Amino acid sequence: MFFILHGENELERNEQVADFKRKIGDESVRDLNVTVLDGRKVTLGELRHAADAIPFLADKRLVIVEGLLTRLTAGKGKTGEGEEAPSGAGKEFLNGLLAYLPQLPDSTRLIFVEAQSLKETHPVVKLAARQEGKTVLEFKPPPAADLPRWIGARAKKQGGVIEPRAALLLSTLIGNDLRRLDQELIKLITYVDAQRPVTEKDVTRLVTDAGQSSVFDLVDALGKRNGQLAMRELRRLIDRGESPLGLLAMSVRQFRLLIQVKEMQGRGAPPDQIANTLGVHPFVAKKIGEQARAFRDVEQLESIYRRLLDIEVEIKTGQTPDVLALDLLVAGLAG
Repeated sequence: MFFILHGENELERNEQVADFKRKIGDESVRDLNVTVLDGRKVTLGELRHAADAIPFLADKRLVIVEGLLTRLTAGKGKTGEGEEAPSGAGKEFLNGLLAYLPQLPDSTRLIFVEAQSLKETHPVVKLAARQEGKTVLEFKPPPAADLPRWIGARAKKQGGVIEPRAALLLSTLIGNDLRRLDQELIKLITYVDAQRPVTEKDVTRLVTDAGQSSVFDLVDALGKRNGQLAMRELRRLIDRGESPLGLLAMSVRQFRLLIQVKEMQGRGAPPDQIANTLGVHPFVAKKIGEQARAFRDVEQLESIYRRLLDIEVEIKTGQTPDVLALDLLVAGLAG
C-alpha cells in the first residue's frame, strides 16, 4: 500500500509520519527499515530500489518520499479529463510511477509527503483513492475562527484541559502558528501539572505574545488621544526588550489593518465578513473594528500610515535614533 500525506498543517502532518515510523518493527532495528528520499531530485530507479528492499528483522519497511508529487506536476497543464498533465521527463517519471505503484511489495509502506495540498485530479491521488481504506490524508490548518476549538482538542491530546476563554486568548496572542501554539500548550499544561484546567490568568502569566497584543493597547491609546497611556505602553514594550523597529513594523501592520477595516465599515460590511476578509479571529476583528471607529476617517489613517513609513526610512538611514523616532511619533499622534 502507499499513502499520501499532504497539506500546509506541518505539525499534524509530521505527527502522522512519526506514527507510521513507530509501527515499523522493533525500535532497535527501526532506523534500518526507514528510508527518507528527497522527492525534488530522486529518480524512479532510486525510489523503486528503496521500495523493493527486503525488511531487516521486521515484517515491514517504510519509504518516505518528500515533495515528489508536487514536483511531477508543477507548472503543467491538464488533460481533457482534468488531470494534471506533465510533459517530457516528468511525464515519463509519472507514467513509470503509476505503473509501479500497484506492484509494491506487501512488506513496504510507501508514504508520499507534500507540504501543499494536492488536487483530487492528481493522477497519483486518484490511484491512491482507489485503494482500500483511507490512504489520502489532507492536513489543513484550522481557520482563524476555529483556532480556539483546535486548541481545546489539542490540550486534551496533550493530557490537559484549557478553558474556552483561555483558548480564545491564546489564539489571539499566537495566531495560527500551530507549532508554537502546541509548545505553549505543553508549557501551560505542565505549569498546572494537568491537575486543573488552564485559565486566562495562566495564559497571561506564561505566554509571551512577541508584543503584538500590547501593540493593540498602544494603538488603543493613540486612537483615544491618550498621550500619557500611549507613551507608557511604548516605554513598557521597549523596557521589556522589544526591538523599536519590530514595534514599528507591528504598528505598520496594525494601521494597515485599520485602514482595511475602516473602508469595510464604510461599505457596511458585517463583522463576520470583515474577519473572513482579514483572515483573523472574529475577536481580533471586533477589537480592530472598535479601534477603527476611534479615528475620523480613512484619510486620517492613511496619513498616519504614510508617517509610519517615513519614520522607518528615517531610522534606517540614521536620520533619527529609533527610540526618539517612536517617542516623537506617539507625541505627534496623541497630541
